[in-house]
Amino acid sequence: MESLGREIGGQLRAGDLVVLTGPLGAGKTTLTRGIGDALGVRGPITSPTFVLARTHPSLSGGPELVHVDAYRVANAMELDDLDIDFAASVVVAEWGRGLIESETDSWLEVEIARPEGAGEEFDPSDAPEEPRKVTITGHGERWGATT
Repeated sequence: MESLGREIGGQLRAGDLVVLTGPLGAGKTTLTRGIGDALGVRGPITSPTFVLARTHPSLSGGPELVHVDAYRVANAMELDDLDIDFAASVVVAEWGRGLIESETDSWLEVEIARPEGAGEEFDPSDAPEEPRKVTITGHGERWGATT
């Protein structure tokens, strides 16, 4: 997942939004870690579950990475309270489907599915690496069609 994140991150620029969807333990934060690596931002990149959003400044003069966990964000007003500069940043939003896309005209949607049988008690740090099915869909003029 981290390698895929680096591939995606290499195509991103300021103003880009990536919406990540997938169950617990699917690899959303790991993918974001790869994106951050490609963008050359300050880390470490960890889940922003309790702070809702973390900003990682660029170490190379590029855009900052804003990593959002929208799981506990109930509506667009709460999202607006996070005061995210969508135009100047690359924003990666976990659990953002149906909530954050209205902030831009173009975005990438990355849906990650992990193997069946890994229930909510699944702890990805205890498990061997498992294959994931990843579907990347581009929306809007910037991304055109499905990638």
